[in-house]
Amino acid sequence: MASPRIPRNPGDDYTRSMAAQRRQVLSEHSGAVLAYVGRYSIDPGVLRGNIEGFIGAAQVPIGVAGPLLINGEYASGEFLVPLATTEGSLVASYNRGMRLLSECGGVTTTIVEESMQRGPAFRFDSSREARDFGRWVLDNLAAIRAAAESTTRVGRLLDIGQYQVGPLRYLRFNYTTGDAAGQNLTGKATRAACEWIRDHCPGHPRYVLSGNVDTDKKHSQINTLLTRGRRVVAEAVLSAEALHRIMRVDPVELFRWRQVAMTGAVLAGASGTGVHAANALAALFIATGQDAANVAESHAALSYTQLLDSGDYYWSVTLPALIVATYGGGTGLPTQRECLELLGCYGPGRVRAFAEICAAVVLAGETSLAAAVLHDDWVAAHERLGRNRP
Repeated sequence: MASPRIPRNPGDDYTRSMAAQRRQVLSEHSGAVLAYVGRYSIDPGVLRGNIEGFIGAAQVPIGVAGPLLINGEYASGEFLVPLATTEGSLVASYNRGMRLLSECGGVTTTIVEESMQRGPAFRFDSSREARDFGRWVLDNLAAIRAAAESTTRVGRLLDIGQYQVGPLRYLRFNYTTGDAAGQNLTGKATRAACEWIRDHCPGHPRYVLSGNVDTDKKHSQINTLLTRGRRVVAEAVLSAEALHRIMRVDPVELFRWRQVAMTGAVLAGASGTGVHAANALAALFIATGQDAANVAESHAALSYTQLLDSGDYYWSVTLPALIVATYGGGTGLPTQRECLELLGCYGPGRVRAFAEICAAVVLAGETSLAAAVLHDDWVAAHERLGRNRP
C-alpha cells in the first residue's frame, strides 16, 4: 500500500475544507471514522501559530469546582475553578478540598521568585579556557544583557548561572518574562546573546543553544532549588473541627500519615513530597490553554505541615517550577480564553494571579486526597464516581 500523502495548502491551510480533506485521507488509510474529531466550534483560521496539520479537536470535558477563597497578593476573593479532565471523582475531590480551605479562612498565596531559563553550552579545547571564558562572561555581563534584551519587549535578563564540566561551560540565562511562559522568548533572546558572545569573545567559542541545563519539559533538582517559571507557596491553617466535620479525619492521625507519605516519597525518589499536584495542574492547564507538557516541570511540589499546639493543622505546598501564562500561546483560543476569563485571569497583567490560583487549587487537592486515603474512602469514591465502562 502506498504511503498516504497528507494534504497541505501553503496559501491557506487553516480552513474547514483542508481539515476535512485530511480527515478523509486518514479515514481511507486507517478505516477509522473521525466523526467526532471533525465536530468543533472554533474557527480554524484562528489556529495559525498553535498547530499544524489541523484535522479537528479533542473535546475534553470541563467541570467546575469551588468556590475557593484565596487571600493572595494578586488573586483575592472567591474563585470558581474550571478543570478539564476525564478522571471521574477528580472534580468532586477538589471541590471538597476547596470547601475545607474556604471554611477555614481560605488559602494564603505568595509568589517568592520568578525566572525562566535558556541554558546554552560553550565548548573549548581545555578546561582552563572554559574557566577563563566564565570570567569573561562576568566582565561583559552588561553588553550580553543588552544583546539579549534587544529581542524582546518584556523579557529581562536577571543573571547568568555558570556550571563547568571538563572543557564545557554551561550558562543558565535567567529571565523574567512578563505574562508569557517565556520558553520561546528566552530562546530568541539567548540566541542573540550567544551570537554576540561568539562575535566578541577572543577565540570565537562554539556553542549549542541548549545544553539541557535549562531542563525544558522535564523535572530537575536545579529547578527545585533555583526556580523555573514561578516559585509559589499556598498555605492554610485547617481547624480540627473542620477536618473532623468535612474530611472525617483527626489532625493527629493526619500528621502521622504525612510522615509516612513524605518518607515514602524520599524512598521512591519522587520529584517532591506532595501527593498529586499533577492532577490539578493538568486539568487547569488543559482548560486554560497552557502548554500541557509543562506539567512535567510544574508538578514538583514540596509539602510542609505542622500539628499546631491548638490542635489545628498547618499545611503548605510550594511549587518551585510553576510555568504558566495568561497571554500568548494557547491562552487566546476561544474556549481557553473563556476559562481564563472565568477566573479573571485573561490577558496582560494577570499571570501572577493565575499562578496563585494554581497553587491554591493544588493545596485543595492535597488535603482532599490525603483525607480520602486516611479515612479509607479513596477506592470507594473512585468506584462511585469514576466508573465509566462499557
